[in-house]
Amino acid sequence: MTPALLFDLDGTMILSDDLHAEVFIAMFAERGREIDAAFYTDSIQGRLNADIFGGFFPGEDADRLADEKEARFRARLGDDAAPVAGLPALLDRAREAGWALGVVINAPRDNVEAMLGATRLARRFDAIVVAEDLPRGKPDPLPYLTGLERLGADPARALAFEDSRSGVASAAAAGLATIGLRSSLGHDALVLAGASDSIADFTDPGLSPWLDRLTEETT
Repeated sequence: MTPALLFDLDGTMILSDDLHAEVFIAMFAERGREIDAAFYTDSIQGRLNADIFGGFFPGEDADRLADEKEARFRARLGDDAAPVAGLPALLDRAREAGWALGVVINAPRDNVEAMLGATRLARRFDAIVVAEDLPRGKPDPLPYLTGLERLGADPARALAFEDSRSGVASAAAAGLATIGLRSSLGHDALVLAGASDSIADFTDPGLSPWLDRLTEETT
């Protein structure tokens, strides 16, 4: 099977977590609950919006709040954003090598289109798995298992890139070697969640041995 790279998006391909945190902080404050960025990282990041709002505000329509939250996020994002350092070069390398490329994310499709459009990466991927595609999201392994299936990839010949505890847990449970991005969590927290290793960004020399392993397996 062709080697594959599978990516989360928020906090992995684009440093968008601050924008998400700002929106959650505002929406919680409007409902009389004060939270901060640390609470976002510990209790919200990487989870499905409907689960978040349903758990914290059971008297409201969780789906409506989820839609409102993402609309606010997209408004803050705008139409121009930089990808994480080294990502375009990595995608170029993978494409030249004939590797499959996928996105696996708990966010809705509108967000994926907005973020990939803002970073000019919209045409780079062979498969995209979004929240509304599946009955269960991360940390369940189903999103990454679906990504592997759509790419025709073997988890033993693939890498996942994630930044959240739930995302790392999902990819690892699907049998993928998972590289954590230290965009919001440190190395120890990512490894505790199930990551095989962590990197600061895609220029990190620590990524090379993992990519070399895929290259060796194809020769």
